[in-house]
Amino acid sequence: MPLYFIDTDDDVLTVYDDQGQDLPGPKVARDMAHLVLPDMARQKLPDSDRRTFKASVRDESGTVLYVATLTLVGEWKVEPPAS
Repeated sequence: MPLYFIDTDDDVLTVYDDQGQDLPGPKVARDMAHLVLPDMARQKLPDSDRRTFKASVRDESGTVLYVATLTLVGEWKVEPPAS
């Protein structure tokens, strides 16, 4: 099976996958990228009202095949609480 690498970026920290995963094909690698985004958002609660999370899929040659982006945008509709 081909080796795919899923790199992540949470607007603060970029993590490059240096081990990769044996996956049947690029569509499965894309699905894996989709799965990591909600986990990233849950683990790294934003310290502001906007944050972008990205997961990129690379093949063994280093070519970026796919990029998935999840953007969290919050907006107060009333005066925000003091704490």
